[in-house]
Amino acid sequence: MTSIIHLVAVSSLKSAVTVIGVILASTWLTYAVISASMIRAALFVVFAFPLIAQAGLKAGFAERDITPEIGMEVFGNYGKNFAKRIHDPCKARAAVFENGTQRVALVGLDTLVVPRQLVLEARLLVQKRCGISPDAILIGASHSHSSGPLGSLGDFDHASDFVKDLANNKSPSADPKYYAMVRDAIVEAIVAADAARVDATAGFGTGNEPTVAFNRRIRMKNGVSASHPGKGNPDNIEYAGPTDPQVGVIGIWDADGKLMGTVVNFSCHATANGPWISANWIYYMERAIQGYFGANAKVVYLQGACGDVTQVDNMNPAAWLEGDAWSQLVGGRVGAEAVKVLLGMSQTRINEVPLAVRQTAWEIPRRAPSPERVAAAFELAKKEPAQAGPDWVWAKETVMLDALIARYPKVEVEVQAIQIGPVVCITNPSEYFCQFGLELKAGSGFPMTFPVELANGCVGYVPTEEAFGPGGGGYETRLTSYSNLEISAGRQFRDAGLKLVKELMPLPLPTAPLAPPFKEPWDYGRVAPQLK
Repeated sequence: MTSIIHLVAVSSLKSAVTVIGVILASTWLTYAVISASMIRAALFVVFAFPLIAQAGLKAGFAERDITPEIGMEVFGNYGKNFAKRIHDPCKARAAVFENGTQRVALVGLDTLVVPRQLVLEARLLVQKRCGISPDAILIGASHSHSSGPLGSLGDFDHASDFVKDLANNKSPSADPKYYAMVRDAIVEAIVAADAARVDATAGFGTGNEPTVAFNRRIRMKNGVSASHPGKGNPDNIEYAGPTDPQVGVIGIWDADGKLMGTVVNFSCHATANGPWISANWIYYMERAIQGYFGANAKVVYLQGACGDVTQVDNMNPAAWLEGDAWSQLVGGRVGAEAVKVLLGMSQTRINEVPLAVRQTAWEIPRRAPSPERVAAAFELAKKEPAQAGPDWVWAKETVMLDALIARYPKVEVEVQAIQIGPVVCITNPSEYFCQFGLELKAGSGFPMTFPVELANGCVGYVPTEEAFGPGGGGYETRLTSYSNLEISAGRQFRDAGLKLVKELMPLPLPTAPLAPPFKEPWDYGRVAPQLK
């Protein structure tokens, strides 16, 4: 039955009906053998993916510059930091796929986050400009900690002057000018990619890069977990969570066999940066891919579930890499693995690619700090940071969270599933713990699953519920104005994503064609050795 459904899925409606008719008329497969459920399954695929063979795949890629100006803020921590120089450009990279009945757009941003309101604005502008449905647009941040001031605007306009001062003058503050620039760049990139669509073939595959990403939460001797407890710490016992070394790759070639672009999915924080503006290690990944395939091969990066995964190996006593070396190592190795995967697609590229979209949105309550904690935080936050000590940051965040909850006690979240042939992208708007990404891959039923975090919004860290338990801990579990959803949020994202995926029909991974039937061995090869 699997082969029948696959045949129907990649055929036109007319061909599919013919196939079903032939099956029903076959002498070896009578009507009694075919159950009603089998017919419904076949018809589901026909109407889920109609006319794909007649239209074929069209694809386009485009990018726009979103490099912030010197002097703008660099986001990536709980305090102020300003750009003093530019190492490499930050970009909005877009891919648009179409098969005659469905268009989807994937956007990768060289930013720390992407605000929910910006996503909603950009989607509507794209729909107005070129007609792509808002629910078929995925916008994800790479989580570059060396990028510009992109965040939500106006979250504390209702608050007291004291809270406004904490939010605007002592915390990272979004720049309205940069916000508008990034929104417009996203729209322009998608519209340009849509206009650039040409007949294309697609390849799909995965690689393995286990040497550059590590879980940053470490189980300590006292039984709890700590984030980045430090190399050589005698209390370190073991990693407190997993990593995901899989490098997921979609390759797109034009009619002349030239690589137009690629979509890459990997799970590692983009914190391998120096004191400069940069796309972080994603820049070197792009360079590695373009070094082989040419500068016109666009690279759309979708960040995997890496809320607790970085390039820092706290269990390795070796010294940290310095300067730019870390970005080169991570980006170069991930990019090299992507090149290896792309080169392996020469015999498995296909033109008939099912595209489908599912989406759901709902609200999740924030976790509220206790009144006692808020009162103590107010007293500490009134002091100068140098006098208050390291807990001042958390006091500031508690005060800001209290003000945020007063106006916004719940947060709108979105989970999206976008199918591209044998690949399904499952989004969430958080810094999602790696364990959840592995569970999405195990439960999706698709040959390839791309968990895509920090997509279509941002709600901060979403750890596992185990991380909030007796053996948990780490700053990802702290209550802040950035991270504060109820502790079941990660499970909600996972379950919602898997529910959406169950409405889709996976396409098997394409396989290489078989060699012609064997006739006889090669004459030049079947000879005895000559010793004289």
